[in-house]
Amino acid sequence: MNDDMTVEVALAVMAGARVEYLTVCDGDDESTGSVSLVRLAGLRESAAYTDRIRLRDILDGEALAPSH
Repeated sequence: MNDDMTVEVALAVMAGARVEYLTVCDGDDESTGSVSLVRLAGLRESAAYTDRIRLRDILDGEALAPSH
């Protein structure tokens, strides 16, 4: 999946494909990391979540971790 995809779209893709992980790629289709369904779902439930968070934000560490 492209790193400019939002968390909401990524969660929808994961649900449709019934997968637990996504490999994230940059604009050159080079792998930049992976994200898990658990991580994305936890982020979505956090107080810091907005629908503008993109996968690249998570991999770069810009998005806040889910609150405990």
